[in-house]
Amino acid sequence: MTEEIEHVKCLIIGSGPAGYTAAIYAARADLKPVMYTGIVPGGQLTQTTDVENFPGYPTGVMGPEMMEDFRKQAERFGTDIRFGYATGVDFSGPVHKVIIDEVKTITADTVIIATGATAKWLGLDSEQKYNGFGVSACAVCDGFFFKGQDVAIVGAGDTAAEEATYLAKLCNKVHMLVRREEFRASKAMQHRVFNTPNIEIHYNTEAEEILGDGKTVNGLRVVNNQTKEHQVLDITGFFVAIGHKPNTDIFKGWLDMDASGYLLTKADSTQTNVEGVFAAGDVQDHIYRQAVTAAGSGCMAALEAERYLAAKEHTVIETAN
Repeated sequence: MTEEIEHVKCLIIGSGPAGYTAAIYAARADLKPVMYTGIVPGGQLTQTTDVENFPGYPTGVMGPEMMEDFRKQAERFGTDIRFGYATGVDFSGPVHKVIIDEVKTITADTVIIATGATAKWLGLDSEQKYNGFGVSACAVCDGFFFKGQDVAIVGAGDTAAEEATYLAKLCNKVHMLVRREEFRASKAMQHRVFNTPNIEIHYNTEAEEILGDGKTVNGLRVVNNQTKEHQVLDITGFFVAIGHKPNTDIFKGWLDMDASGYLLTKADSTQTNVEGVFAAGDVQDHIYRQAVTAAGSGCMAALEAERYLAAKEHTVIETAN
């Protein structure tokens, strides 16, 4: 059986805001981009309901609908969008190899990685049942919908502390669940939490079950892991802030990444340590993690891919002359 190999100018891996924006720019630059969507076409936003903070949607938009708009725009300019999953890479040569679904090899002059990051969850059945209907992994994205209400957030690091104080500005009360006797957050972030009067900290406490009426959240059963005492908190929103995992496993050994697995890019650039390989969106952004910033870095990656190819072509012409 002959191995199936196809060569492309620009390969985009991932189909969230970063991937689709890169596709729009790359297609308009005549790079004839080929995109493989990954397991979840449209990325994390297809798992959310209302999106109200993306420019251009004055009345808000449903996450899946917005990603459908992105897809149509990318296709309009000629992006070849395919359902498939990158299962391996070989970045050792001047032409980059990416294995799709373990069977097909794509060789590409440029690769834009937009595989995103996946929120870490507690693993409760009720967490997935009410995801998007009172349960969220992004306070900045969804906090507005709980204005004046009581909510809970689980986590003990800097992100949890930052999101708890953000929620405290909008919500009536924020219950903060810390699994141990102390925070992992920096002292500065801890002080911020301690000095926010409407944050109530529950130490040695874990979420046991998210309660609801089948449609929305109306409570949370928690347990003190020392006393084994149970308690029900009267809340309408539950936020998980225990971190994200960037989808970068297949790039280990090829691309530079930080201790958490986020791809490292050069300053003011989306360029990785491998020439012609660029990273955009949440796969390299552990700070902002917003759709609009992901889209912006997707634009940057496509522009840089175009410039990289133009410079390469210019070098070939000069050498030939």
